[in-house]
Amino acid sequence: MADIQEVDAGPKGPADKQPKSVRVVLLALMITMMLAMLDNMIIGTAMPTIVGELGGLEHLSWVVTAYTLATAASTPLWGKLGDMYGRKGVFMSSIVLFLIGSALSGMAQDMGQLIAFRAVQGLGAGGLMVGVMAIIGDLIPPRERGKYQGMMAGVMALAMIGGPLVGGTITDHWGWRWAFYINLPLGVVALAAISAVLHLPKKRAQARIDYPGAALLTVGITAIVLVTTWGGTEYAWTSARIMELIGIGVAALVGFVFWQTKAAEPVVPLHIFRSRNFTLMSVIGFITGFVMFGATLFLPLYQQSVQGASATNSGLLLLPMLGAMLVTSMVAGRVTTNTGRYKVFPVLGSVLMVVGLYLLSTMDTGTSRFMSGVFMAVVGFGMGCLMQITMLVAQNSVEMKDMGVASSSTTLFRTLGSSFGVAIMGALFNNRVQDVMAERAGSLGSKVTEQSAQLDAASLAKLPEAVREAYQHAVSAGTQSAFLLGAVIAVLSLVAAVFVKEVPLKGAGPAAPGREGVNAPAREGVAESV
Repeated sequence: MADIQEVDAGPKGPADKQPKSVRVVLLALMITMMLAMLDNMIIGTAMPTIVGELGGLEHLSWVVTAYTLATAASTPLWGKLGDMYGRKGVFMSSIVLFLIGSALSGMAQDMGQLIAFRAVQGLGAGGLMVGVMAIIGDLIPPRERGKYQGMMAGVMALAMIGGPLVGGTITDHWGWRWAFYINLPLGVVALAAISAVLHLPKKRAQARIDYPGAALLTVGITAIVLVTTWGGTEYAWTSARIMELIGIGVAALVGFVFWQTKAAEPVVPLHIFRSRNFTLMSVIGFITGFVMFGATLFLPLYQQSVQGASATNSGLLLLPMLGAMLVTSMVAGRVTTNTGRYKVFPVLGSVLMVVGLYLLSTMDTGTSRFMSGVFMAVVGFGMGCLMQITMLVAQNSVEMKDMGVASSSTTLFRTLGSSFGVAIMGALFNNRVQDVMAERAGSLGSKVTEQSAQLDAASLAKLPEAVREAYQHAVSAGTQSAFLLGAVIAVLSLVAAVFVKEVPLKGAGPAAPGREGVNAPAREGVAESV
């Protein structure tokens, strides 16, 4: 059993005094996190060029859907495999699979190949986020963990801001294939650093992988994601196809829960949900995903359609929200490290999120960019308090042997929340836009939005002035409804946060005799705090 070695003996000091080898590993983890977050942002910008070269416009949505499905379905499996067979090898395998998918996607010759290779890439991506968070849980004592998870939240925010800019630059100067190839050098650097410096205990579970449980969970998650992706767009919400998917999803998940009580080595051990804090963090994570991805979808649309902002630098439109989230994540992590206490952040974050979403729901055609930026910042401050604290508390609520499934389950709930948020807020937005267009522009308004309630800048510019004004009022009304729903949903996060039981996080204790590794104190800290 090998650990990263420290030079000094005795009790651990502040996180800043971690050895150089740990900092190298953390840098590699941040690069990996950047790969996971940056990919979809870059690809979104490159998609028009990709379609222009490969064709297959009718299958365009599957380029994103295949990746999302594969990521969501594989997330809990990667977490469990890490718990059973050792974190390092499983994490490196997920990076390699992601890089293989990236290389193949860059070489795709038609849309069918690209969709298939994106699914391969998504399978690898499912292990990236989980692996990063679980390894941090292994290496860093609970009290110091918040600071590093705050840094990861900062990486996420930077990826969301810079992704569209990077994607546009790469596509314009190097070609769309480099939107995938750019992952390769970054991934190789991360692999080399992790291989050389990270040394974690090797495990070999006696029990076999729970294949029936994995299959049931995969079917259930796939059905849920397809319902939220197709509902209201490809198929009507009441269509037979959506009803079938709902039935399949419910049956698979019920069967999964039943099977987990029987399996020798369950994919998601149900006993982790006996911890009140873990269950509450899962709820808060779901709601955070619901709100965050709904906001990132509708805010640029409102700013472009109503406020006349340019779509060229679309990531910059969200800068007030993402910048506030970045700063608050750093501050929350630092305060948690210094005090060992954290309950104030879920409560404060939920309050700010409710207030910010309500403020966003008051925006109309006369709202200035400055005021909408202030409202976005309030939401960003709220999400910054919640993003990584939920992972920290969830990890702190389970035993070390369940660190992987705790990380993957929390990530999965956030992913599912984002799917539901985009679907439900999107359906409400679309219906409201179509109603207002029919009211203000009559049959012409209904015809304009019958295909899609979201018009691009070129289509908007071609509309007669009266219809364009009607559309601006319609988008304003649609975003009001969507954000008001988000505010109501966010109240549930506040209720959950109030019931969180604060168990003060412990700092690292004295190292075990003869072994000054990072892992030993991390285990001790978790054991004391659970």
